Amino acid sequence: MNSNEKILIKTLQAKQCERPPFWFMRQAGRYLPEYRQLRSNYKNFLEYCYTPDAATEATLQPIKRFGMDAAIIFSDILVIPHAMGMDVRFEEGRGPILSPVRTADEIKGLNKLDKKFLSPVYQALKLTKSKLPRETALIGFAGLPWTLSCYMIEGGSSKEFGEIKKIMQGDPALFSELTEKLVTAVTEHVLLQIEAGAEVIQLFDSWAGILSADEFRKWSIEPTFKIVSGIRKSYPDVPIIGFPRQAGSKFLEYVKETGVNAVSIDDSISLAWAKDVLQEQVVVQGCLSNQVLAGNPDDVIKQAHEIIGSLGDKPFVFNLGHGILPHTPVANMQVLCDYLKQVVFR
Repeated sequence: MNSNEKILIKTLQAKQCERPPFWFMRQAGRYLPEYRQLRSNYKNFLEYCYTPDAATEATLQPIKRFGMDAAIIFSDILVIPHAMGMDVRFEEGRGPILSPVRTADEIKGLNKLDKKFLSPVYQALKLTKSKLPRETALIGFAGLPWTLSCYMIEGGSSKEFGEIKKIMQGDPALFSELTEKLVTAVTEHVLLQIEAGAEVIQLFDSWAGILSADEFRKWSIEPTFKIVSGIRKSYPDVPIIGFPRQAGSKFLEYVKETGVNAVSIDDSISLAWAKDVLQEQVVVQGCLSNQVLAGNPDDVIKQAHEIIGSLGDKPFVFNLGHGILPHTPVANMQVLCDYLKQVVFR
C-alpha cells in the first residue's frame, strides 16, 4: 500500500476519512506483559532501545495485540544527547539521569550528532517497516530543543527547572548556542529516520508548558520552525505532528508559526476551543486523559465518544493527552481500540 493511502497519512493530509485513525503515545510500554517479558532480557533501558531486534519487537507488540493505525518506533528522545557525547542512563524509579551541561565549556564541548552511534535506531526502523501490516503507518520522533535542554541542564526530570532558567535568563547567548546545536542534531536525526522508513514524524516538547509567552516564542516556536523547515527541504510531503504539551492558548501561535501539519493537544485543552480555533488551522490529534484510560472502562468510552463528537467533523487523529501509564489495564486498551475501529463519522 502506498503511504498516501494509509488512513493516518490521509488524515494528516487534511482529508476526511471514514473514521478517526488512532495510535497512542507510549503504546509500546510497561502496561503490556509481553513488553515486560522482553525488557527482562536486557540489562538496562538503553541496551533495550539500541538492540534493533528488540526495539522492532517492542514497536510491533501493540500492533499485533490491538491493531492501531500506526506504530511509533520504540526509542527515546534522550538518544540525541547520548549521541552528542553526554552520559545518559535510566534508573528504575528515578527515570533518566544525565551528567548535566551547565558551563560554557561543557555546552561548547558537546559533540555533533554521532549518526553511527544511532544506527541501531535506524536499523530498527527499517526492520519494523518490513514487518508492519501494509495498512499501518510508521512514526519516527524526536524531542525538541527546549525539552532536550531541560534534561541536559537539569540532569534529569525536574519540578523546579531552576538550573535551566538560570542559564536561559542569565546567559541567553549561551543558551541560544545550545539550542542551535540541538536544532541541527534533531533535524539530522529526523531526516535519518525518514530515510530509514518513517512515514510520519512527531516532535515532542514535553516541557513547553513552563514557558512564558515570550519564552515560548523564542525557545519553542522558533526552533521548531527551523527543524520543520529543515525537514521540508528534503522531504516536503512527510507529515509532521507537533506536541508542545500544556501550552494552553499558546497552541494557536504554535500552529500558525511552526508549519506543522498537525498538533497533538493534551487533555487540559477545551474541546470547544480546539474545534473552533485549532481545527480552523491544522489537523488536531488527541486528547483522551491517560488517567481516564487507566480507570473505569465505561468512562474511557464516554470520554472517547465526547472527543470524537466534538472534533470528528474535521480531519482528526485519536490519541491521548500524554503517554499510556504503566498501570493501565490491558482490557481498557482493548475496549478502547475495539470502540475506535467501529466509529463511523457522520
